Amino acid sequence: MARIGYTMMTEQAGPRELVGHVVRAEEAGFDFSVTSDHYFPWLRSQGHSPYAWSVLGAAAQATSRIPLMTYVTCPTFRYHPAVVAQKAATMQLLSEGRFRLGLGSGENLNEHVVGGGWPSVDVRHEMLREALEIIRALFEGGHVNHRGTHFDVESARLWDLPESAPPIGVAVSGERSCRLAGEFADLVIATEPKADLLDAFDRHGGTGKPRVGQLPVCYDPDKNAAIARAHDQFRWFGSGWKVNSELPHPDSFDAATQFVTRDDVAASIPCGDDPDAFVAAVRPYVEAGFTEVALVQIGGDTQHAFLDWSEKTLLPALREALGSD
Repeated sequence: MARIGYTMMTEQAGPRELVGHVVRAEEAGFDFSVTSDHYFPWLRSQGHSPYAWSVLGAAAQATSRIPLMTYVTCPTFRYHPAVVAQKAATMQLLSEGRFRLGLGSGENLNEHVVGGGWPSVDVRHEMLREALEIIRALFEGGHVNHRGTHFDVESARLWDLPESAPPIGVAVSGERSCRLAGEFADLVIATEPKADLLDAFDRHGGTGKPRVGQLPVCYDPDKNAAIARAHDQFRWFGSGWKVNSELPHPDSFDAATQFVTRDDVAASIPCGDDPDAFVAAVRPYVEAGFTEVALVQIGGDTQHAFLDWSEKTLLPALREALGSD
């Protein structure tokens, strides 16, 4: 049975609006929520990028049931891993055990702002491994000292530590990241319905652990309006992680996607108000073995209409067709 989630997409709405959206998602019956953690939007037309951790703290107080999760935080450039551990532990306490810490190796788009350069993917994976070691050690309690290749930690301790540490998820896109996830993660994260990623995660120790996917959708009673909005704000999505992680600025994403057409977007993102099209888009994730799928409704000012429609139409259709609980 697949759980259906809602995405607080920080690139397309302001902080107060995002909290209101997740409150409504909880009311509508979504099973969990995830939150992006960016410094820039992918495209200027999205228009936002508030600090995700403040939004999460507010969301923890404004909701009571729905789980919260970063999707994903990079613990190696903008944030030192010791600080990420403190933030995650605090969120677990504020949410009374509803928080999961999703981590990844990052995107140049967001991490370049601190001026440290953007190393090769091999180095980024080395840094993520070291960060995971530090975060795990701090979650275990006591003082942590670490002298590593990329990070130093001197007599750090989490003074407010929850009884149960936040589960850690690791985003994967290939064999190396799957190996890292299998070794360190309590769950795996991916944005494409590729069974081979989950198989690799299992080979490296992930068998039986949750696997969380994400899918952009664009609800609108006017299908052409939905396609136009998806093209305007989300045409970058099909470029693939190897490209998206390297581009440094929204203008770079604009240039890289200048030849993507509305038809291209409509072929890859369900648009309109036919629930069967949305079910068909979610189905490959379920068939690949994902246990959770978080939907991204494209367009910050369309969230409440989408959530109303989801409560009445989409969630019942998904649960009937896919057996989500």
